[in-house]
Amino acid sequence: MMASVQEMAVPPDAMTGSTTGLPPGRFGLADVLAEHRRGRPRSPAVVDGGTRLTYAQLDARVGRLAAALAGRGVGRGDRILWLGQNSFRVLEVLLAAARLGAVVCPANWRQSADELAFVLQDLEPAVVLWQELELGELVREVRARDAARAHWLQHDGDGADSYEALVAGGPEQAKYVAGTGQDPVLGLYTVAADGRSHAALLSHAGLIAQGMVISHTHEVTDASVCLDSAPFFHVASFMLAIATLVRGGLNVVTRRADGVAMCEAIDRERCTHALIFPPTLETMRDVARGGHYDLSTLWSTPDLSDRPTTMLTPLSAPWARRPGGYGQTEVGGLVTFNALGPPGEGGFGRPSPVTALRIVDEHDEEVATGDVGEISIRGLTVMTGYHRRPELNALRARGGWHHTGDLGRRHADGTLTFVGPKTRMIKSGAENVYPTEVESCVAGHPAVAAVCVIGVPDPRWTQTVRAVVVPSGAVTEEELIEYCRGRIASYKKPRSVVFTDALPRTPRGDVDRDAVDTRFDGGGYPGAG
Repeated sequence: MMASVQEMAVPPDAMTGSTTGLPPGRFGLADVLAEHRRGRPRSPAVVDGGTRLTYAQLDARVGRLAAALAGRGVGRGDRILWLGQNSFRVLEVLLAAARLGAVVCPANWRQSADELAFVLQDLEPAVVLWQELELGELVREVRARDAARAHWLQHDGDGADSYEALVAGGPEQAKYVAGTGQDPVLGLYTVAADGRSHAALLSHAGLIAQGMVISHTHEVTDASVCLDSAPFFHVASFMLAIATLVRGGLNVVTRRADGVAMCEAIDRERCTHALIFPPTLETMRDVARGGHYDLSTLWSTPDLSDRPTTMLTPLSAPWARRPGGYGQTEVGGLVTFNALGPPGEGGFGRPSPVTALRIVDEHDEEVATGDVGEISIRGLTVMTGYHRRPELNALRARGGWHHTGDLGRRHADGTLTFVGPKTRMIKSGAENVYPTEVESCVAGHPAVAAVCVIGVPDPRWTQTVRAVVVPSGAVTEEELIEYCRGRIASYKKPRSVVFTDALPRTPRGDVDRDAVDTRFDGGGYPGAG
């Protein structure tokens, strides 16, 4: 049974002002939408296939959804799990949660049933919104492990237990919970150096502040049309989507990163912004070669070769002229930008105007200019903490600064160089893979005596995952890859396995990862070295 909350019923057209009884300083994502309803009611807000909603229509649906969720007991601090691919409904749920003081968590649908079951147990959502298409079998396996018995509603169905039935049944009067901009509203699971997943909680103020920064660096305006094709479980997807929402532009959603669907959407809606990862771009190049789609609003060249970055913006935008920066999920995405100021000594730019950055030593004292230390951040976009991780939160937020776990150096001109994670990380496409997590999975096989997981440079994926294994019995490469397939997300499983009699070790007895890299072709790790 979910705890009851104090709620205030507010007329849909009177969210702010003295008649509501809300604190004057309160401002969140729901207020952004309400103002767009008043200021640009007829402007297009979202497009998803055959669904087209103006800001007035979006606000009306969000109001009914919020009221319906409140009727099911969802209130301040409760969690809503999105177990599906991209949909305009993700934005609706986020905005409805903003009215209720709840938190939305879009899960990584590419994960295994075991990994998603962990998310379900860890998050204890009040409501799970799930998808049948492509994911039905996986969802049913996860749902069978739901000990807390959340409300499960199918977002792509039309029955009594469907999302649309919930929206249709919502009363006209929306419910709001008084809160502050520092309340969390979005949770994104990210894997830390210990190999465990943790839900980083991002606040209203953080998302809005980041949206305003991105609107400058990426030239997002109310005329912008953003293609939301990258999965919403990535913080980078929300960076552009929220910036577009904050500025009153149009978000165009595709269910997944499908080259044909994306080309169709760009041609039809005249998209101006997008986040497209290199493997998908290669597919789009193949699709675009036929000349059937006009993609000129995103690319000035027909072979799609004029953009050096995965975040596509108008050529006049500061980001297009000087792309790149440093960030992580815990700080709302990018926290430094090359687009902020002229080029400098460091290749990762300067901090955004809503954050501060220090480079500190093991005692949390700021190091001298040019010295390497841990990057620590303070500011509006920094997460409110990890969900239910008090010890980790105390460690990461000590001294009032978020300690990123990444190494960097600050140059005399103020720019940053990102050196790399304090704990080694593999970059596979858009995903971060921590060797310790994969090693834990591989080591569970009874025929594995020891294992070291490394990243191997790859021209398409940046790196691929390789397991270097000392066997204790008969086992093949194919067997170990298949063993991992059902236990961890597909992108984490080894792409290759090599066998050896022993792993090189340091004088202390630890595995010498540098020596393993040298011997088994590892390298290409994130950072500047």
